[in-house]
Amino acid sequence: MTDAILPNGCKSNGVGENDYFRKGCNPLAQTGRSKLQTQRASLNQQIIKEMRLRAGAENLLKATVNNKVRDMVMLELSYVNSNLQLLMEQLEGLNSSVEVYQNVQDSAIIPLIPLGLKETKDVDFSVPFKDFILEHYSEDGSRFQDEIDDLMDIRKACRTPSRNDAGVELLASYFSQLSLLESRFSSPNRQLGIFFTWYDSFTGVPVCQQNISLEKASVLFNMAALYTQIGTRSDRHTQAGLGDAISTLQKSAGVLNYLKETFTHTPSYDMSPAMLNMLIKMMLAQAQECVFEKITLPGIRNEFFSLLRMAQEAAKVAEVYEQAHQTMVQPPVKDNVPFFWSTMAQVKAHHYHGLAHYFISTSLLDHECKS
Repeated sequence: MTDAILPNGCKSNGVGENDYFRKGCNPLAQTGRSKLQTQRASLNQQIIKEMRLRAGAENLLKATVNNKVRDMVMLELSYVNSNLQLLMEQLEGLNSSVEVYQNVQDSAIIPLIPLGLKETKDVDFSVPFKDFILEHYSEDGSRFQDEIDDLMDIRKACRTPSRNDAGVELLASYFSQLSLLESRFSSPNRQLGIFFTWYDSFTGVPVCQQNISLEKASVLFNMAALYTQIGTRSDRHTQAGLGDAISTLQKSAGVLNYLKETFTHTPSYDMSPAMLNMLIKMMLAQAQECVFEKITLPGIRNEFFSLLRMAQEAAKVAEVYEQAHQTMVQPPVKDNVPFFWSTMAQVKAHHYHGLAHYFISTSLLDHECKS
């Protein structure tokens, strides 16, 4: 069984940052996945606009005592809330669009569910870093402008990672750089002055903090998401493809588990302990499903012990999908998880329960007939 969570990440292979940029990023790609990500970015901007309108209307409602103005504000609030609800439903639809992530040859196979990448805003490191270098190290920060530009280029590249190992290595490289920055550009007496903004992948709500931990956690989340996208694209008609799917889904669960244990106070809901726990179970369930498919790919012998083993494997898949479904229907996760996800988990749980009953009944009937 695939309950063992693999440790996160890939290690740097010694290639320079520019090579990471060249290998792991493709901002000009016009794929179905990139188009979905563009739609996600657009929805995030619309959501933040409506949230600002709602905040302004609520403040005006608290400040005014004029009944006519209050009625107008209440009408505006209802309109804004309706728009927000519509935008949230569109974002849920994007999270439910799993077809574009699947292998083109797997149209007859039940799809796997990937994670979408978190969106962020561009950040200018130049002035804060140069000020800190001058104040803390008493050196002219302009001497390090090329290095600062390289770091900004890597961060920009991380917004559009390619869906392969190079993309994962790009994110891992930037995460390593962030760990070094945290040790060398942090002071108990002052903030660095860089505001990181990341959008919740399920609600589109932005979170903005000066804390570099938000940046590190969000990069880890995207690394896990990229692993799921690589796994769902694997060719599940071959042993090698299924092996890749199992490995990447387990790695995704490992990254998510590391994120849950290490960054325990992230303000973004998609990285809350409850949501991460659900995502971990979901990825492990999908990995277990691929294990079952890998076992059955060569064919199933019509023998008692072979059928009995298949019943056990199917029961394992059903059990982990049932566990994943239970986490999806519990508050507060159920309020934001896509309905398609919970439905798919429930359907797969019933499907594999049925397969387990089928295999065990077939084995018992054949054994009785032969005896």
